[in-house]
Amino acid sequence: MQREIYLDNSATTPVSAEVAKAMEPYWSVQYGNPSSPHMRGVAAEKTMNHCRRTLAELLGVTPQELYFTGSGTEGNNIAIQGVANIPYNRKNPGHIITSAVEHPAVLHVARYLATIGWEVTYLPVDSTGRISPTDLQKAIRPETRLVSIMLVNNELGAIMPFLEISGIIREANRERQTPILFHCDAVQALGKIPVDLKAIDCDMASFSAHKINGPKGVGLLYVKRGTGLRPLMYGGGQERGLRPGTENLPGIVGMTRAVELALENLQTNAAHMRRLRTRLIEGIRSIPDSAINSPMDGAPHIVNARFAGIRGEVLVHFLEQKRIYIAMGAACSSKSKGRSHVLEALGLSSEEILNSVRLSLSPNQTEEEIDYVIESLAQTVGEIRSIYS
Repeated sequence: MQREIYLDNSATTPVSAEVAKAMEPYWSVQYGNPSSPHMRGVAAEKTMNHCRRTLAELLGVTPQELYFTGSGTEGNNIAIQGVANIPYNRKNPGHIITSAVEHPAVLHVARYLATIGWEVTYLPVDSTGRISPTDLQKAIRPETRLVSIMLVNNELGAIMPFLEISGIIREANRERQTPILFHCDAVQALGKIPVDLKAIDCDMASFSAHKINGPKGVGLLYVKRGTGLRPLMYGGGQERGLRPGTENLPGIVGMTRAVELALENLQTNAAHMRRLRTRLIEGIRSIPDSAINSPMDGAPHIVNARFAGIRGEVLVHFLEQKRIYIAMGAACSSKSKGRSHVLEALGLSSEEILNSVRLSLSPNQTEEEIDYVIESLAQTVGEIRSIYS
């Protein structure tokens, strides 16, 4: 039997054996609460602090600038709503700039803030899924408080021009008493492209473990020193009061090991996935009446494609019968049956959007597997067209 080929790695990834091994003792042996004063608690706190220091070194920041969260979504909420909760901003809601292709964890927060007095500008994207730095420059107003732009789009793999974005914000801040803050959703970027937080010069960045073969339920938020976020929740004061609640120590250990492995093998893995991606794109293009929605110079792990006359949902279910798993789009929104806001922002028609699917790669996959996927795609597309023609 053909073993399964999982091409939905942008939705989640399996926990690697090395990560699972690192986590195992913290479930039932070293199970202390980091806030407890006894030896079990002190040992847990030492482990957590070691993880924070390790992650800080890997990301080129200080341990005091890193906060453990429950997910990338939570990190995005803490960052964006944390700015809105700054006392001055609560009394004087301002202006937020984001893009039309952000993850729902950013877009829905922006929509919520619009209901409580904030103004929101949604920057359009070009045919490659990227915003124009010029559009950003024009959108900045005296009352602009925050810019939130993802590094890598989760549906297309488009890499945003983040160095130009940060340069525009930095230039605007030279003439401002209250600086514009810059938040990056870096969930799809970590382990796929180099992420240099100092070079990007963002004030906040969100990460998630389960996109890089780490556990679900744990994330990381970078907050540049002096940013002054306010919490969304109140409790025991963990994470210096910004994210209260007992820390998920097994998850933190797992995320730390996952980040270590992802960055240690970044160049090799990215080059391998890029070769697979090129092979996959060429194979898809050989299928009649197909098109690639993703930019050619996008992140190495994502291919968004469409096949004329074939609903993405139908193709997903036909392929799963062959143990090939792909997606219609972002996992968090595909079950809602709504059209992809990302593909809509590209200017695709309703028909083209409904005919689109996302295939996202893993560095563990082989050229032989990709060749099998291409062969299966061509065969399945032909089968579906013969049924519905």
